[in-house]
Amino acid sequence: MSDAYRDHTDFAKLNHALRVPLAAEIHSRPFLKLDAPETLTHFALYAPQEATAGANHRAAQHVILQELCRHFGVAVPHPQARYFYHDFGRFRLKWECHTEFATYTFVEQAQAGADWRHAFRQPPLRHVPQEWLASLHGKIIVAAHVALTNGDGDQPADVAAMRELFQGNLVGSSVEHGGEIWTDFLIQPDGFSRFVVRDRTLRESQAGRLVGKLLEIETYRMMALLALPQAEATQPALNAVENELAGLTATLVQSDHDVSTTAVTRDSKEEQQLLHRITSLAARVEELSVNNSYRFGAAQAYFSLVQARIQELREVRIEGMPTLEEFMGRRLAPAMHTCTSVARRQEALATRIARSNDLLRTRVGIEQERQNRQILQSLDTRSAQQLRLQQAVEGLSVMAISYYSLGLVGYAGKALKAANLPVNPELLTGLMVPLVMAGVWLFLRKLHKQLHTARH
Repeated sequence: MSDAYRDHTDFAKLNHALRVPLAAEIHSRPFLKLDAPETLTHFALYAPQEATAGANHRAAQHVILQELCRHFGVAVPHPQARYFYHDFGRFRLKWECHTEFATYTFVEQAQAGADWRHAFRQPPLRHVPQEWLASLHGKIIVAAHVALTNGDGDQPADVAAMRELFQGNLVGSSVEHGGEIWTDFLIQPDGFSRFVVRDRTLRESQAGRLVGKLLEIETYRMMALLALPQAEATQPALNAVENELAGLTATLVQSDHDVSTTAVTRDSKEEQQLLHRITSLAARVEELSVNNSYRFGAAQAYFSLVQARIQELREVRIEGMPTLEEFMGRRLAPAMHTCTSVARRQEALATRIARSNDLLRTRVGIEQERQNRQILQSLDTRSAQQLRLQQAVEGLSVMAISYYSLGLVGYAGKALKAANLPVNPELLTGLMVPLVMAGVWLFLRKLHKQLHTARH
């Protein structure tokens, strides 16, 4: 083996610039290692004005994390970091920065033998300074408490106790061949949703993955639902545009009918007004598309992640209990279908407007061509009239010039007769008539040709 392959430093120089960061990407967000009993508090922070700002979003999320680290005297992570984990002593923290949000997961080891039904009374959040929590005003999109408890082997959970702990429609299932999850997905009076995870035969890595997937389901569910209010707000605008487009289409059809059945011609001003209205509709739909496309696309991506995480749980039904998959199918899927329907309506409406716009522009173009032909025909007629008039004037000009020229010939003949020359003025004038008229006609014809050649 060559020295270059033995020397790791030299071999690293052969790497593509993106090899190391791309290989590290799949290891960038490891799951927590959890050993029941544990209590967790999970936040997802979302700020709409920062969520689509790229680097600005990450910088804003880093500022929030840095304030917490400085309070406990902990070194802050690198400004470009997207993952941070630290043991603060009384609790552990895992922080992740995503494209639109950042998550904080606080973990505390619970006392062995403690009643799991009281786990939510002492969450790890109590160790976090209130000033820091107050700084999160208006940013929390997800807030959840999780109780990871020890199960009793194959013993089923106490469903009655679970119903007392959760006030809504209880959801529960056996997962990953060694755990159970229980929740109602409701926000409790303390402002947090609750999850109970029973560890019956899970290893600590399995427990961490299970809790991580559960929190991802809750987070992605809420992020997906962000599109629902936007979809509901968009529907009245789409209805208004559709109604106006229907009216425009009816006007176009009626105009075609009037033209085909009567001698009425299309009014170009009316056509231009219709074109302006349909262009305005296209602009309104395009504005809706610009405002909604990112949110609707993100909702579908988040919904796909929710479905993928649920499949990874490998749920097994607990008798009498709906599973997470069934719950999401009844509650989340219809909301996502609404968003998809609005997005499709938006696209279909834009296509219909484009077709109507093309049709109307074609009509306007044809009408303009017809008007141009009429103008050209009018110009041709006028030119022919002017030519005939010019020819008539030229004929009169020959007569007039010849008349005055013959008058001059007559005066010349009289002068010669007065000089006692044998000249008859009347005879001379009569003989000169055809010669003078021919000369004048030839002169005017030559002049006309010269002017015509100079003009072209």
